[in-house]
Amino acid sequence: MPQRKAFPLRIDAELYAALRRWADDEFRSMNGQIEYLLRDALRQAGRLESEHRLPSDANSQEAADERKTPRQDQR
Repeated sequence: MPQRKAFPLRIDAELYAALRRWADDEFRSMNGQIEYLLRDALRQAGRLESEHRLPSDANSQEAADERKTPRQDQR
């Protein structure tokens, strides 16, 4: 498992409340939601060196969609 770094994050109260609601909607912790959003932004920008999946990614909408979509090789 990759090493994790801890650091304080100061954000606007309104932004925090919006992130909290979103995290709750997706059944993630606040930390997990922030990490998911940052990882997704890095992936989209092509700046993520490794594509390993973390446990917080397991609840992502993308992962849920993958589970719902039938595989091409299955009949």
